[in-house]
Amino acid sequence: MRDLIEPLGGFLEVHVSTPLEECEKRDRKGLYKLAREGKITGFTGIDDPYEAPEAPEAVIDTLSMSPDEAAHTLLLKLEAMGLVRQSS
Repeated sequence: MRDLIEPLGGFLEVHVSTPLEECEKRDRKGLYKLAREGKITGFTGIDDPYEAPEAPEAVIDTLSMSPDEAAHTLLLKLEAMGLVRQSS
């Protein structure tokens, strides 16, 4: 994906790191439960393997960061990469 998009202006790979157990706890729609019961197949992390990115530009750890901290981290990264400018 990077090879396709980066030439068009930039690419920022973000890994939103959340353990599977936490994903299941936060699941309001019950999709993980349905996947565990076999009612949904091809579900990432249950019957379809999950592979974390090898070298993301940013990692957001949802267990240790608030949404505001995550957004601020991404904004700083985008600024450092020259993809956005801080308004004056």
